[in-house]
Amino acid sequence: MTTPVEPTMPGASGTVPPGPTGVPATPAVDPAAQAQHPAPTVSVATYPNYLQAQQAVDYLSDNKFPVERTSIIGTDLRLVENVLGRVTVGRAALAGAASGAWFGLFIGIFFGLFGNSSWVSVILLGLIIGAVWGAIFGAIAQAMSGGRRDFTSRSSLQAAQYAVIVDADVADGARQLLTRLNWQASGAS
Repeated sequence: MTTPVEPTMPGASGTVPPGPTGVPATPAVDPAAQAQHPAPTVSVATYPNYLQAQQAVDYLSDNKFPVERTSIIGTDLRLVENVLGRVTVGRAALAGAASGAWFGLFIGIFFGLFGNSSWVSVILLGLIIGAVWGAIFGAIAQAMSGGRRDFTSRSSLQAAQYAVIVDADVADGARQLLTRLNWQASGAS
């Protein structure tokens, strides 16, 4: 006669209780799952700008370091928007005319290549009509904005510092090379 075994709680003794189809098997090691959990990494240097971090990785590459195991990570990101100028109805019409002219040129070339008319006149007509309609739509769009966003700008992400990160098992070699680079840089100053 056998004694009934109390089912155990998962994690209580490290065993998994049997289910309706028996004891579940531990899943096999999946190489794709291992790729999702990369090797531990270590920061070997930090730089105040991206150019210096890029130069450090370039130096590692020049000295046969396995740079495929290296990353540059920017931290403390901020969005910087540089205002380029004011947008008036006239400037909006001019910008619309320019983009409309490109579209008109494209349509003119298309019809000029496949039409029976003089292809130069078709291209010029397409360019002129596109510029006129682009100017009209650009001016109307700016006038209807009601004064909101009356300026043009360019946005960029900037980091406060850049860290050079490498896999932990090759970190000592990277540190030695970057120390040599710093010595060379301080000797050149």
